Amino acid sequence: MNDWKWKKILLVDDEPEIRQMIDDFLRKDGFTRIYHAANCQEALALCRSQKPDIAILDVMLPDGDGFALLSSIRRISPMPVLFLSARGEDEDRLLGLGLGADDYIVKPFLPRELVLRLSAVLRRVYAPQTEERLPVFRIGDYTVDLGSAAVRGPGGEQPLTAKELALLLKLYENRGRIVTSDALCQAVWGDDDDGYENTLMVHIRRIREKIEAEPSTPRYLLTVRGLGYKLAKEE
Repeated sequence: MNDWKWKKILLVDDEPEIRQMIDDFLRKDGFTRIYHAANCQEALALCRSQKPDIAILDVMLPDGDGFALLSSIRRISPMPVLFLSARGEDEDRLLGLGLGADDYIVKPFLPRELVLRLSAVLRRVYAPQTEERLPVFRIGDYTVDLGSAAVRGPGGEQPLTAKELALLLKLYENRGRIVTSDALCQAVWGDDDDGYENTLMVHIRRIREKIEAEPSTPRYLLTVRGLGYKLAKEE
């Protein structure tokens, strides 16, 4: 059995029938550690007590919305998150991805597609690490620790999401050189990278908010118009 099949999965949806349907498909695929929550309060309690490895969140919940829930989760965990929502507008999708979600699936959906997307995220995030330690480097007043997926700076420590970590690693490996938008999308979304350029911009903005003193006028994570992005070398 693949190691990621042992990961803890949190399902958050106020419709028990949908939770049970997803649960059934996940168990048929080999997943066994599945936790259910019907609202934001239950979800946060499970995040603290069970420390899940990945979450599937509905957007519309009885005591709030999935976007606010994700923001609360991000304060305690960098785990990957997938949205599952009847709200398929581009604005909602970009908002969810911009908050750090790893995927956004619109209802109605094929259960098998959900299982495949979930497995793809788990493979990307929890693939066995090589013995080589991921780098720690400085950007101005900030220290980026890719090994622990965190940025430390004057305001304290902020976690990096899986997507932000993958983007920063690709940029760091090419520090001082332009990395095209296509190459960044390929590094993060793999073969399924079509149509992710707008989403890439959202993730770049979120990274700048963590590593730049003035994100609107960046000094280190630079846009190269028409080509891509560049992570500046140390001064």
